[in-house]
Amino acid sequence: MSSNKYLRLLAKDYPNIKMATAEIIHLKALKALPKGTEYFFSDLHGEDKAFLHLLRSASGNIRTKISELFANQLTADEQNQLANLIYDPPRVLQILKESERLTPEWIRITIFRLVDLCHYIGRKYSRDNIARKTPAVYYDIITELLFTGFNEPNKKDYIDSIIHTIIDVGASKDFIIDMCHLIQNLCVNSLHIIGDIFDRGPGPHRIMEELINFPVVDIQWGNHDILWMGAAAGNEVCMTSVIRIGLGYNNFDALEDGYDLNLRPLSAFAEDYYGQDECSRFQPKLLDENEYNQVDPAHTARMHKAISVIQFKLEGQLLARHPEYGMENRVVLKKVDFAKGIYRHEGQEYPLLDNYFPTIGPENPLELLPEEKELMHSIRASFLRSKTLHRHVRFLYAKGSMYKTVNNNLLYHGCIPMNADGSFATINFKNKEYSGKTLMDYLNLIIQDAYFLTSEPELKQEAVDFMWYLWCGPKSPLFGKSQMSTFENFFLADKTVRKEYYNPYFQLAQKEEVAREILAEFGLDPDISHIINGHVPVKIKDGENPVKANGKLYVIDGGIAKAYQARTGIAGYTLIFNSHHLALAQHHSLDYGIDNDLGSYTPTLQIVEEMPRRLIEGDTDLGKEWDAKISDLNDLIRAYRYGHIKERSMTES
Repeated sequence: MSSNKYLRLLAKDYPNIKMATAEIIHLKALKALPKGTEYFFSDLHGEDKAFLHLLRSASGNIRTKISELFANQLTADEQNQLANLIYDPPRVLQILKESERLTPEWIRITIFRLVDLCHYIGRKYSRDNIARKTPAVYYDIITELLFTGFNEPNKKDYIDSIIHTIIDVGASKDFIIDMCHLIQNLCVNSLHIIGDIFDRGPGPHRIMEELINFPVVDIQWGNHDILWMGAAAGNEVCMTSVIRIGLGYNNFDALEDGYDLNLRPLSAFAEDYYGQDECSRFQPKLLDENEYNQVDPAHTARMHKAISVIQFKLEGQLLARHPEYGMENRVVLKKVDFAKGIYRHEGQEYPLLDNYFPTIGPENPLELLPEEKELMHSIRASFLRSKTLHRHVRFLYAKGSMYKTVNNNLLYHGCIPMNADGSFATINFKNKEYSGKTLMDYLNLIIQDAYFLTSEPELKQEAVDFMWYLWCGPKSPLFGKSQMSTFENFFLADKTVRKEYYNPYFQLAQKEEVAREILAEFGLDPDISHIINGHVPVKIKDGENPVKANGKLYVIDGGIAKAYQARTGIAGYTLIFNSHHLALAQHHSLDYGIDNDLGSYTPTLQIVEEMPRRLIEGDTDLGKEWDAKISDLNDLIRAYRYGHIKERSMTES
């Protein structure tokens, strides 16, 4: 029974029995609709062209819907052309205009086709759902077209008049673009991004803009996301790591044009100190051409080495402040004998592949030169003043978390840290141990404090420092490895000292009994629930299966990032959960050039789990929320009938 205080608050929205009853009828009708389609992506790593195509095409599903609806009306080429228009309407409309094919007749026919397709896709959704995704400017017009029968004799002239007026007033381009965006949004009812939006690829800023504009999205942070969030919060080690990775993948466009980070001081510093150094170990990976900033790879390598050395110094300083991290072995510069050119690790000596360190004083290798301090002052100011970065980071906070449970699925990026015996590993914070779900919940609080806490400077600094641990610490759920071997990969040939060992989770979670234990830890029913995560690329070419633990675990990092595609053999996964099944869309590489025809693209679709019956909204978490509201409304109606709360008319204040 709802409390009287709550019922009085509810009565403000439903002031009489009639209105409360109408809302119950409405909610029960919504519960009977088919479940909306959820799309799951992981490890985007800045590959904006690939991700935007997959999102706007609903991983090929829009092309399938076109084929179903227009099979007997349009040729395959015409279907491809319609798909191309929906995926990228400004580009296609411009091409048609330049070729003088954007005629009134083409516009009229295309609007009818778009409305037909929108109506076909939207049949499973309520008018409210469609209304929320309909662009506001043309809301009334689109609603009229969608819900008025074209073939009704009394409406034909009315509909024709609407379309002719759209053309006559010059609104056809904007109207078609809005219709295409509505179709895109209807196909993907909700979007889950399971970590690592940033790094490696050239366009994380463009991905973030798309996500900000998407109607229903949530994000489970990955370690690369936390790295950028830590940089925005003021962690200078995170700042240097962001720049180092960006330079390592030649991503000047993302750093400078995407986020307004000023790299000129670093460029000048690198030329001064490393101008005569070949920096052969620091050559950038040229996976993408910069559109705006063409930088000589040799100079990029010098910048790359300069910022890497500063990173190693700052890491050592941070670890000196935090012995509780247990990462003393990662103070790498103190393990180097600069005179002999060797690296000492666990009693062994390893020769350095590069022994040119003009900015390191062997007596105190962690100390920054005055010029490095000045450079870091400039870099820090650049990160803290980037309006785009902070707008994107605030969105990551608003829509993000360490994990999410939704519709019997547990989503997280990396792992739930475990010991070799299968127990949950613990991290001690202020003499209290956290593991499993309690660890993930506590980390959510620390991450919030790093950016938003203002009243307690010491606590804030602890949280800011810990963002770096979450990036690469051995017990970080977002990282899940023994070490991040950045220094070793640059300077040592021996693979044994470079090896990064995965947390036991990654093997244990592939056992059904362990996956079930994890699901139960987070309050989910192991019989009907799944874990969905990414972080570790699934090597399809080597016979690895993304479906593990007898269907309880889905690892959906399939290599959207170009850097991983040679290892995985594919170009990424989309996990699709609709009212009928769970399915994996396995993608292949495409040329995303402006002249390429993407309209014919469909992925390889594998249905991995059929639902025992068609799911309805009443089976979802949202349906459970509606049940609770229906119960409250019934209590309100009883309160009205017994006189505990007085009914009011709509005109009463």
